[in-house]
Amino acid sequence: MSESIDMVHVFGVRHLSPSGAWHLRRFLDQVEPEVVLIEGLSDANDLIPDMTRKDTEPPIAILAYTDEMPVRTLVYPIARYSPEYQALAWASENNAVAEWIDLPSDIFLALQAETHLERAPLPAHEEETAATTPKDIEAEPSADSEKSEGATRLESPSERSSLYERFARQAGESDYETYWERNFEHNLSDESYRLAAFEFGRGLRELDQDTPHAAAENLVREAFMRRRIQETIDAGVRPDQIVAVVGAYHASALGSDLPPMSDHELASLARRTSKLTLMPYSYFKLSSQSGYGAGNHAPAYFELLWQSLEEGDLQSLSTRYVSLVARHMRDSGTHRSTAEVIEGVRLARTMSALKGGHAPTLADLQDAATTLIGHGQRIAVGESLAKVEVGTAIGRLPKGVSQTSIQDDFERELHRLRLEKYRGTVQQTIGLDLRENRRAKSAEAAFLDLHRSSFFHRLRILEIPFAVPEKSRQESTTWAETWKIQWSPESEIALVEAVLLGETVELATAYKFKNKLDGCTSIATTAELVYDACQCGLMKSMESARRRLQELGATSSQFDALAAAAWQLSLVVRYGDVRQFDAEPLVPLVQELFVHAAMALFAASNCDERSVKGMIQAIDSLNKVALEFHDRIDEPLWLERLRQLSESDDRNPILSGYACAILLERGAIENDDLSREVSRRISPGVPADMGAGWFEGLARRNRYALLARQSLWEQLAEYIASLDEDEFRRALVFLRRSFGAFNSREKRHIAENLGEYWGVHEDVASDMLEKPLTNEEEKSLEDLNEFDFDDL
Repeated sequence: MSESIDMVHVFGVRHLSPSGAWHLRRFLDQVEPEVVLIEGLSDANDLIPDMTRKDTEPPIAILAYTDEMPVRTLVYPIARYSPEYQALAWASENNAVAEWIDLPSDIFLALQAETHLERAPLPAHEEETAATTPKDIEAEPSADSEKSEGATRLESPSERSSLYERFARQAGESDYETYWERNFEHNLSDESYRLAAFEFGRGLRELDQDTPHAAAENLVREAFMRRRIQETIDAGVRPDQIVAVVGAYHASALGSDLPPMSDHELASLARRTSKLTLMPYSYFKLSSQSGYGAGNHAPAYFELLWQSLEEGDLQSLSTRYVSLVARHMRDSGTHRSTAEVIEGVRLARTMSALKGGHAPTLADLQDAATTLIGHGQRIAVGESLAKVEVGTAIGRLPKGVSQTSIQDDFERELHRLRLEKYRGTVQQTIGLDLRENRRAKSAEAAFLDLHRSSFFHRLRILEIPFAVPEKSRQESTTWAETWKIQWSPESEIALVEAVLLGETVELATAYKFKNKLDGCTSIATTAELVYDACQCGLMKSMESARRRLQELGATSSQFDALAAAAWQLSLVVRYGDVRQFDAEPLVPLVQELFVHAAMALFAASNCDERSVKGMIQAIDSLNKVALEFHDRIDEPLWLERLRQLSESDDRNPILSGYACAILLERGAIENDDLSREVSRRISPGVPADMGAGWFEGLARRNRYALLARQSLWEQLAEYIASLDEDEFRRALVFLRRSFGAFNSREKRHIAENLGEYWGVHEDVASDMLEKPLTNEEEKSLEDLNEFDFDDL
């Protein structure tokens, strides 16, 4: 057995290495193996035919996911220039067998769950040398899945990164990426490249210091790969007819020095049942900018390198790169001449020659482009460099290829709703008009935008980041929506995870609504569910949420929650016509919630400073309902409760002033009554925080009505003049906040009113109010910034 496995051809590569892929294809042409064994999920062999189909366009990725909660996922991204992809392509073209030989996904996912660690795209040693290795992703938390936020990481010793940097410094390079490119990517000698990569991987094993978890995982993986190689030999394939394509770090561990994994050892490994699918990927996600770089921070640039190698002209790479940078500059409106391009290429080649290189590296090309195309300014050429180096390429899979039912449904919906052109990595904006298009020839076309809106909202509820809503420019309308559309691999991953909730987007959304509603005890949250279900076009879910809201509303006395619920439900009623459903059954619940909220206003207004903002928002919401449904709700009750709050001395003064402002705005308070109230509230003897606080609430709305009342400003001036120093400082807290929200025109008008009262010209009064503060006044304001509002 030992002699047999040592005869297997082992080719060590770096993941996403164009030169590695190019040398590998030449090696395969030379050896002509019967079987190509590739580091990758061993249960993904059924996906290989779809990965090499004519209509498949990399970058693509294998996505593995658990088929039960909590959802965990593994992603294997592959570009056209990945050695693994070219190994698959060569096998397909030459009638050879290609198989994956790394641990299956159910073991990888179990390892991930057992350690409770989020793993990086690759441990550092693999990131620099490995073939395709799992990139683990765990997304946002939800009620149904155990997920963690953002990109993931696995703790690694700092010595690992410094080890690579030492390689670079000893070679006279500024960074490891440049060292690798100059010494490996530009190495055109077949045997030299293969042996150098093998020895490089062996050297890393000797020098590297792994974490216990990473070291143990590598040993398990390598034992399993030796097992798969031995199984291939035992099946009758001669060892010299086998090529194993693995990360260079693992290459030296696949010989006879260590035994293959035994049946007992394999059976002892934990597993989590999983499923596999293929998904399109993007160059942006392959770049280090997005956190999944795997040592490939410039995927579009390495695509250019692959093309140059395939054409047998490595020197053409520099011309292509600098020309593309200049083209992008021209496209953005900045002219660059052909002479500058030629000089840029010459400069890059000269810098490469000074380093003893065969061709310019990316760092050389960036410096040359900055100097000649950017005229020495990196910022001038930065956007063009990013387009050339990262690119916007997105993969494509033929319809029906290895997809889950919800992915198929998603594709059908894109086609039905004519959204296929928006499935790209460049963000696009789409405006929707939900009203019926009477010029359309079919019912489907007449309500196309309405159906698009429902689809986008369903994706929003499922937390699939494909469509993001923006506030409509016409905020008073119910028929206009604006969405930002952009596809990303995260969208695909979230879509696949949603299959555990339902076979289609609609069923998954309805199931998620049910789960949320079952555990919902908040009246405000339940009202939001009614609103969301309406936007999603899920009438059964909306009715279930409405019944739950009615139950909660009948026993609640929380003003802000009741007001928010009434407002949310009123929006649903307003949406009725445009969203093509009968909203009339919701009106009695709006009326009921309105009454409960109005009755709770006075008690809730006995609150501290920290609660004022939320209370004002709630009062605004309920007042909007009163205005919108004035003929269907108990408006006199609302005005009565506002008047009670306005006249009260034992509630929060800001809220009392705000209630007065609403009454003034609605014409529900006479001028004489307002004058008496102003006189009572801001007169000598009234505590500073009470009087100034009441004025702050009054000034928060309908300012033009206040500006027109000269008597108000005279009373305010007299009140301030009556305060002693301590009272003035306390009042200034509220007054500064009040006038801070006034615009310059309104402040000018105030100056005119005060100027008239003081008997000075309005310009003089304005200059007095607008002149710079003295040092003493500045010091007073600094002290004011440290004022403890909790003392109020």
